[in-house]
Amino acid sequence: MPEFDFSRLLHFWDTRAPDILGLVVEHISVVAVSLLIATIIGVGIGMLVWDRPVPRSIVITAAAVALTIPSLAMLALLIPAFGLGWTPTVIALVMYSLLPIVRNTVVGLREVPPAVMESAMGMGMNQFSVLLKVQLPIAWPIILTGIRVAAQLTIGIAAIAAYVAGPGLGTYIFQGLSSLGSVNALNFALTGTLGVVILALIVDALFVTITRYSTSRGLRA
Repeated sequence: MPEFDFSRLLHFWDTRAPDILGLVVEHISVVAVSLLIATIIGVGIGMLVWDRPVPRSIVITAAAVALTIPSLAMLALLIPAFGLGWTPTVIALVMYSLLPIVRNTVVGLREVPPAVMESAMGMGMNQFSVLLKVQLPIAWPIILTGIRVAAQLTIGIAAIAAYVAGPGLGTYIFQGLSSLGSVNALNFALTGTLGVVILALIVDALFVTITRYSTSRGLRA
């Protein structure tokens, strides 16, 4: 296998910049779509089961079981039904994202002090209004933490989705691994890996910023 050459890596990035940028956009897109779907489903389920012990336990356990399935195995199981490409990738990423989002939604809603909810109901609010206008805003920082964890999971697993012809930087990682011994094998693998790491750091910083500016001052730690 050729030795690592930083100048050759820089040349690789320069000549393939449009392709790399395209893969970065694909990676961000599939993560964003999956995370949006998972957030809608996860927060919705959390709102339905937060105060119901049996359904809550069933939902969280099911999401936890899904998370224990190896990503390659999950993607392989989805191929017969959904083929290759975006569809199995998005489905897998949504399934892996549900546990932290549902769990944090439940925890956040359950941690709202009963006295606060009683006061809101005493002011004439019904149970749904209390949930939507009182509990959700108070639970928001915890819910957003769950979404942040899910984002990190999806960024990493999206790279593995290249196994089913999924979009994103995983394409370069698999291309490098499949061409070991060639001149650019290491450059392909390093570019894909560094891209995923940098993207994860940027997204994490973005969520820190969102949390800071979307949380009321009274709830900030």
